Amino acid sequence: MKFRTFVVLSLLALSSFAIRAQETRNTENLNLRVDSLENEVATLDKIVQKLSKFKVSAYIQGQFQYGQEDATLKVGDKNEHVDKGFNRIGIRRGRVKFEYNDGIGTGAVQIEVNDKGVSFRDLYIGLKDPWTKRSQLMAGVFNRPFGYEIGYSTSGLESPERATIIQYFFPDERDLGAMLTLRTKATSPLNFLRLDAGLFAGNSINRETDNRKDFIGRLGAEKTIGDWGKWGLGVSYYNGGVYNSTTTAYELKGKQFVSVDKGEVGTYMKREYIGMDAQFSFLSAWGKTTLRAEGLLGTQPGIAGSSKSPNTGTRPENLPENSLFKRPFIGYFFYFVQDIGVSPFSAVLKYDAYDPNTKLKGSEIGVDGSLTSKTDLAQSTLGIGALYNFNKHIRLQAYYEFNFNEKSPFVKGYEKNRKDDVLTVRLQYKF
Repeated sequence: MKFRTFVVLSLLALSSFAIRAQETRNTENLNLRVDSLENEVATLDKIVQKLSKFKVSAYIQGQFQYGQEDATLKVGDKNEHVDKGFNRIGIRRGRVKFEYNDGIGTGAVQIEVNDKGVSFRDLYIGLKDPWTKRSQLMAGVFNRPFGYEIGYSTSGLESPERATIIQYFFPDERDLGAMLTLRTKATSPLNFLRLDAGLFAGNSINRETDNRKDFIGRLGAEKTIGDWGKWGLGVSYYNGGVYNSTTTAYELKGKQFVSVDKGEVGTYMKREYIGMDAQFSFLSAWGKTTLRAEGLLGTQPGIAGSSKSPNTGTRPENLPENSLFKRPFIGYFFYFVQDIGVSPFSAVLKYDAYDPNTKLKGSEIGVDGSLTSKTDLAQSTLGIGALYNFNKHIRLQAYYEFNFNEKSPFVKGYEKNRKDDVLTVRLQYKF
């Protein structure tokens, strides 16, 4: 009997010991699993933090365009019938931007893909001040700090294209250079001000071709009005030069251009713009109303056949047709955008005017011996459009441009208003 009792007590003791040992092993395993899970969470957190610094964005714009016989479209080839209207379909823009921002440093690359080929748009680095993170130094290829519309993304632009003078004077909107941005800390009473100033190559996204640098600067102000409105103002200045590949340049004297012997190849003609811009938006029972206006005036060097700014990675050849002409200009444009209540519809009205030579008008242009041509004729555009936002990613745009040109009996093809109106229907996907 005593032996049996001893055996039973021994078995119970061993069982208790085994249970405690198992519980200890289970606790140790649980602790190991918890530690392993914590390590995995910490690793995932580091990965997420790194990924949050990396951003990819893109948008694609496919469009149909119809133009009258004299029109120039942004997609497809030129008109195959000189006396008939024509239409084209194509990809106007396909852009992908990669950006990495660690809070102080930023690096960005933006690629452009359309029916003309593949190129790049942005390629820059930026360094913010470590104290307020509101001032910054940038270097590379990026938007020029002039006016408001240049920095306004074409994915949000209410018209299919930027204003005529912006397309002519700032091709590709971007330039190669370095820029300093200055802003006060967020708690300062002057936190609504922003100063951008930099030195640029002056020939868009292409490689630099000469020793000169152009200065571009803008002082801007932007502020909200309660929860119902917002306003912005800006003044910009451009001071640079355009390389003259010949020994001759042309300047206005009275109503005609006269030649000026520069004595050597490689002189520069001054390129100077002054710009002002204003924006105002407010909410009402009608929906959001947006008003924008911008104007430029100054001096633009161009060739006989064009008043556009340089946009090439090579210097022009020493040929008579590449001699520079100095022209005083003015250009301006206005936007009126009205959201229709809370609906996805918006109505758009835009007026755009550009006069490449303010010293000459109408029949003064094209006179024999004056060396003036169609390049000196003014042009304007009245645009009417509508937007439909299916959601934050998809937007449908319809826009009609009534184009007008200054007339002169001495310029062939411009004796009357040209037939060059354009209809654009665009579908955009942004993500």
